[in-house]
Amino acid sequence: MPHFLDIADLSPDEMKTILADAHAMKAARTGLPKGAPDPDPALPGRALAMIFEKSSTRTRVSFDMAIRQLGGSSLILNAADMQLGRGENIADTAQVLSRYVDAVMIRANAHQDVVEFSEQAGIPVINGLTDRSHPCQIMADLMTLEEHYGKLEGLKLAWVGDGNNVAASFIQAAAKLDFELHLSCPKDYGPREDDLIAASLCGARLALMGDPKAAVQGADVVIADTFVSMGDADATKRLADLAPYQVNTALMKEANPKAVFLHCLPAHRGEEVTAAVIDGAGSLVMEEAENRLHAQKAILKWCLLS
Repeated sequence: MPHFLDIADLSPDEMKTILADAHAMKAARTGLPKGAPDPDPALPGRALAMIFEKSSTRTRVSFDMAIRQLGGSSLILNAADMQLGRGENIADTAQVLSRYVDAVMIRANAHQDVVEFSEQAGIPVINGLTDRSHPCQIMADLMTLEEHYGKLEGLKLAWVGDGNNVAASFIQAAAKLDFELHLSCPKDYGPREDDLIAASLCGARLALMGDPKAAVQGADVVIADTFVSMGDADATKRLADLAPYQVNTALMKEANPKAVFLHCLPAHRGEEVTAAVIDGAGSLVMEEAENRLHAQKAILKWCLLS
C-alpha cells in the first residue's frame, strides 16, 4: 500500500501523475461552492484521521476540505488529547486506527515517529509535516509553478534562508523533476548532507551558495520560509544569524524581472521577507496556499486508489 512520507520515495512518473490529477480536479470544481463535493467524488465513504502534534491552519483545513470534496469524512485528533500523548506506543495506536479509518495524516515533531507509524499501520499514512520534511507542501508548490509557468522543466529555483524541512523536500524534488535549485543558507543552517548527496547521485542540479545574491541571480522563483519555526528554542540567535538572508526588493532585483516569490506560510513580514515582496505583484503565496487543497486531494487518491 502506498504511503506518502517523502518526495524521495516517489518516482518522477508518480509525481507527475499526482500533479496532473490535482490540476484536473481543480479545474473541475470551477463555480462550485467550497463545501460541495466534487462532480464525481472519488472517495465516497472513506474516512481520514488527522493527528496533530503541532498547531496548524493550512494543513488542517486543506486536508479536512480535501476529503470532504472527495466524498469522505475526517476526524481531527490532537496528540495531547489521545492516549498517544499519555504514553501509548505508536504501534498500538497505528494498529487500532487502521481498524477505524481508511487513512491517517500526521503532522508530527519527529519524522521517525511517522515512519514507525506507517510501518505498523494497515492503511496509508501521509506525512503532513515533520522536522525532516514537508512533502505535501512541495507538491502544492510545484503545482503552483506549473500553473504559472506551464512547466517545471528548465526553471531555476532559489531557496534563501534556513535549510529546513521544506528545503529538504525541494532538494528531493529536484532529484525527480528537471529544474535547477540553488540554496543560500548561513553557516550551520545548511540542508542535511545526506539529502544533498542522495539528490546529487540521482542527477539533481543543485548548488549551495553563501551569498544570497549569487543564488538568486537569474532565478525564476525565489523561496523563503520562517527564520524561527515551531520548537526552535534559540529565536534571538536565529533571527540575528539569518537576518542577512531576508528576501527584500533589492534581492528580488537580482532574479529574473518576472520572477515569482513562494512562501509556505505563516510568514513574518520584516523577518524572512518584507511586506513589499510577499504582498507584491510577483507573490504567489495565496495561490500556493490554495493549491494545498487540490494537491492533497490528489495525494489522498493516489494513496487510496493506487
